[in-house]
Amino acid sequence: MPQPFDIGIDALTGFPAGPHTVAATISPLHADDRTFYIETFGCQMNDHDSEKVAGVLLGRGYRQMESVDAAKLVLYNTCSIREKAAQKVFSRLGTFRKRPGHPKIIGVLGCVAQQEGEEIFERAPWVSLVCGSASYSKLPELIAELESGNRRVMGLDKDTDETFETEITRRDNPFRAYLTIIEGCDKACSYCVVPFTRGPERSRASASVLEEVRKLADAGYSEIQLLGQTVNSYWDPLPARMSFAELLVAVAGVPGIRRVRFTTSYPRDFGRDIVEAIDSVPELCEHVHLPVQSGSTRILRAMRRTYTREGYLEKIAMIRTARRPIGITSDIIVGFPGETEHDFEDTMSLLDAVQYDSIYAFEYSPRPHTTAQNLPDAVPEEEKHRRLAALNDRQQEIQMARNDALIGQTFEILVDGASRRPGQWSGRSSSNRILNFTSPQSNLLGQYIDVRVTRAAPNSLVGEQVV
Repeated sequence: MPQPFDIGIDALTGFPAGPHTVAATISPLHADDRTFYIETFGCQMNDHDSEKVAGVLLGRGYRQMESVDAAKLVLYNTCSIREKAAQKVFSRLGTFRKRPGHPKIIGVLGCVAQQEGEEIFERAPWVSLVCGSASYSKLPELIAELESGNRRVMGLDKDTDETFETEITRRDNPFRAYLTIIEGCDKACSYCVVPFTRGPERSRASASVLEEVRKLADAGYSEIQLLGQTVNSYWDPLPARMSFAELLVAVAGVPGIRRVRFTTSYPRDFGRDIVEAIDSVPELCEHVHLPVQSGSTRILRAMRRTYTREGYLEKIAMIRTARRPIGITSDIIVGFPGETEHDFEDTMSLLDAVQYDSIYAFEYSPRPHTTAQNLPDAVPEEEKHRRLAALNDRQQEIQMARNDALIGQTFEILVDGASRRPGQWSGRSSSNRILNFTSPQSNLLGQYIDVRVTRAAPNSLVGEQVV
C-alpha cells in the first residue's frame, strides 16, 4: 500500500510523479494570478529569508495574501534543525493531497528543501518549486520558469557568495531590520544539519554590509540585527579584513542607527574585543546570545562543540566583567545520545553558575546527514520530557529572581507593540528584555522612551512610562 505521500500520479497535472517530470508544464501564470502566501518556520534567519523572497515576488508584481486560500502561489520557508519543524512542513503539504483538483502552485524553500531535494517531488508530487536558501538570488529565474508553465523547478546551490544578494528585500518590521552577514557553518557539530543545508561559511563583504545599513538608516530603520549561524565567526573577505567587533562598531557608527544587535554567537570565537566594543559603543546592545547546548564536557565532546564547560564559563566570566550589565541567553539540548543523569545535572548546575536571562531548551532529535543520528545509547523519550521540564522549571525560578531584582529600574524601550486596550504598549530594552507598560501618550510605535519597572514575571517585565 502506498505511503501518504508516495502516490504514482501527480495530483495536480496527471503526469507521473517524481523528478523525471521536469519537462511537464502547468498553465502559465497570468497577471491576475500573481498572488502569493508564505509561511515561515524556524529562526530569525528564516524570517529574514522570507523577507528576501517576498521582496523578489513583490518586485515582479505579485500581491501578498493573508491566507493560503486566497493565493495562487503558496510557499513554505522551512527549518530542519529540529524534527518537529520538518514534520510541520510535510503536514502542511499533506493538506493538498486531499484536494487533487486545486489550482495552486506549491513551493518548498529553505533548509528542508536543501535537505530533501528532489525527494520532495516524490513525497509530495504536487510541489512545483524546491529552492534552498543559498539560491534565493536565482528566484527571479525560477519564478519566471513557473510563470511560463514549467512544472518542476529547483535551486539547490550551497557554496555561492550570491546567497546574500536578492533583487529586493521586503521588510516586515518597520523599525528593526535584519541583515545576514555570514551564511553557512564550518563547525561540524555532530547533531546539526546546518552545514549540509546552508553550506560552508561565507562572509559578506564589509562594504556591502555598510552600504545596506546606510540605505536602511535612510529609510528610517533605527535598529539593525546582524545575523549568521555563527555570526561572530565573521571575517571580512575584503583586503581591509575587518573583524566582527570592528564591523559592529562601523555599523553602530552609521548616522541614524540607534541600536545594533547580533545573533547567534559561537562560544569558541567569542573574544574580548566584542565585549570591549559593547562597553565603548552605546549603540551596541548589551545582549549576547551564546548557545552552550550542554553543561557536560563529556557531552560537549560528543557534540563536537570544540570547547569545554570550563572554557565556556571563562567566556561568561569575561562578559560579566563588562562595565555595562550585558544580558546573556542561550540554547540547550537535553537527551543527547549517551547523556547520563550526571551529565544532565552538569547542565542544571550550569544554569545556577551562569544565571541566564532566558534560554531556549529543546529535546534532542536525530537529524538526517548528521553523525549523531547513528550514536548509541539513545535517551528514552519519557526521560527527555522529564529532563526538559526540570530544566525549564529551574530556569523559570532563575528568571523570576533576576527580574524581581529589576523592579524600580528604568530602561530605554523601543516601542514595537500596541495592545487593543488603550494606553497599553510593549517593547524591548537594549538588553533584549520585554516590557509591557502603560502610557498616557498615543502614537508611540517606533519611539524610544523610558519605562520604569513596577512588576516582574518570569518572561517579561511590567512598567510605566517615565514622563
